[in-house]
Amino acid sequence: MYELSIETSFDSAHNLRGYQGSCESLHGHTYRVQVFVTGTELNKLGILVDFRELKSRLNEVISDLDHCYLNEVDAFKEINPTAENIAAYIFRCMRTSVGSVVSKVTVWETATSAASYWE
Repeated sequence: MYELSIETSFDSAHNLRGYQGSCESLHGHTYRVQVFVTGTELNKLGILVDFRELKSRLNEVISDLDHCYLNEVDAFKEINPTAENIAAYIFRCMRTSVGSVVSKVTVWETATSAASYWE
């Protein structure tokens, strides 16, 4: 089994509706995103997934989240833009774009706090 990962970051603001505490107020993060892909078969060049293609697809997904108010993004109008929900959103977008080789997405909200999503 092979596992690859790529990483990027984006900046956004959000607030957690219904949260009892400071996170209910508008605030921002520099989110760090890791995308993992796994598989057993390499192509004839010995590549599972081209890093350049994977990064390009992730940048497309992130472009809808970068430097915005997440609560106004369609995906988060009904659910809170928590690290957990952001990870699930990115995972599903990447699965649609890249395919089932996408195995997990981890979103770091701070240097010490992260949420992962996989199916």
